[in-house]
Amino acid sequence: MIGYLDLILRLVIWFLLTADASLANIVIGLCVALLLPRRYTAPAVLKDWLHTLWEIVVAIPQAYFEALEMMLRPHRRETVVMERVKPNRTPGLIFLDIFLITFTPKTIVLKYHDDGWYTVHRVSRRPSQLPRSRHEFEQ
Repeated sequence: MIGYLDLILRLVIWFLLTADASLANIVIGLCVALLLPRRYTAPAVLKDWLHTLWEIVVAIPQAYFEALEMMLRPHRRETVVMERVKPNRTPGLIFLDIFLITFTPKTIVLKYHDDGWYTVHRVSRRPSQLPRSRHEFEQ
């Protein structure tokens, strides 16, 4: 059967989507929450999800700081680097990683490669010493 936390999460999402707290909407939301299929999540994957969600919470103040910094001091240097995907990532976690990288104003993921790499564009105030190619990364 569905867990209480999972049920509450589904109901919260339902109420955020519908923005209606009427009795009929609560009953419909409860029915939808109970009828949606439940996937088994391994504890290790759940730990990765919680860690990634915490990184997103931490990235919010960082994004504001970077935006202010970019307004006050120009960032004229650009680099495009290849970053390796963390090991054992599910497609949902890869999406959250891409969201996390793109959320901050100084970085954006240009492309996700199926062989486990992201192409990331970065802006900075000074030249970066980061490797510019996949081959430099692997050495």
